[in-house]
Amino acid sequence: MESDSYPHHMLREIYEEPRAASDTLNNILKQRAEISSFLSRGRYDMIYTTGSGTSYHAGLAGQYAIGTLAKRTVTSIPASEFRRWLPMLTRNFLLLAFSQSGESADILDAVRAALERDASVLAITNTPQSSLSKMAGYVLLTRAGNELAVTATKTFISQLAAVYLLSLELGVKSSEVERWRTWLLEVSDLIGKTIKLNVKLTEELAGKHKDKSFFFILGSGPNYVVALEGALKLKEACNVFAEGFASREFLHGPVQLVNERTPIVLIAPSNESRGESLGLIKDLGRFKAPLIAVSDEEGEIGRACESLLPVPKGAPEVFSPILNVVPLQLLAYYLSVSRGLNPDRPEKLSKVVR
Repeated sequence: MESDSYPHHMLREIYEEPRAASDTLNNILKQRAEISSFLSRGRYDMIYTTGSGTSYHAGLAGQYAIGTLAKRTVTSIPASEFRRWLPMLTRNFLLLAFSQSGESADILDAVRAALERDASVLAITNTPQSSLSKMAGYVLLTRAGNELAVTATKTFISQLAAVYLLSLELGVKSSEVERWRTWLLEVSDLIGKTIKLNVKLTEELAGKHKDKSFFFILGSGPNYVVALEGALKLKEACNVFAEGFASREFLHGPVQLVNERTPIVLIAPSNESRGESLGLIKDLGRFKAPLIAVSDEEGEIGRACESLLPVPKGAPEVFSPILNVVPLQLLAYYLSVSRGLNPDRPEKLSKVVR
């Protein structure tokens, strides 16, 4: 399917991510007073996040960011499970409901269940007139624009941008707040740079591994979310088995499945977990698996792996998924095309699950 000068909507939408992030952040920044007013109305014992698929992963990223920066207790529950888990949830809670369309049956049921308990609901959605927007007490509207590919990319980036900025409004008391906010407001340029750095590399990598049927993606801390989301994109767009794991958790059983035909993508930022990443690379190298690193370090980590997908340096670890997921989106796109598939229209999936 032709999309402007792009062969597919998915690729065009990845290229639209810098603008989607910038527009989302600038829009939410204007609402800081309103957000603060809404949040001050309740005394919340807990914050829960909920969503489905990619939106659930955005909620997990929010759990990490809010827990780390605002020191609030946050738990993520899939939307399809939320009502079942409701009896054990604390009484006074804020629900952050993530949905691109705002029309998924599961997210709407989760919100209804929360409202039945007199919970406050803040929606993060791309659709202003959606059912979710009408049900929520407050809406953070992402500005991703229309997303035509079933495989969500720019809406995920926008959801991350929204919840990251929200995490700075939830009572953060730190001298670094302005530095984090400034970094977020400049992240659109870094997303664009990440795309440019990885287009050719991921296209070549996809051609090399187009015959592979099993992929593992590993990430730690906030980048566990990237492992889950990257694996989901490979499943959706490429029709392969792909699984995301917390990096060292992979050694507790799943490593048994590794061989020379199971590419492993390791999210390996050059921060305090660098030594852990290098140790893991050494362990996995013994099994002859193709190792691909997503990293801001081209030195020791890059040399230790078969391939390196680079990202710009200097990202705060808590916000690093917004850059680290981009090479995996591109890899999923090019791997889908190299396998003769249409990444815009996975045959068994639809944009909205009703």
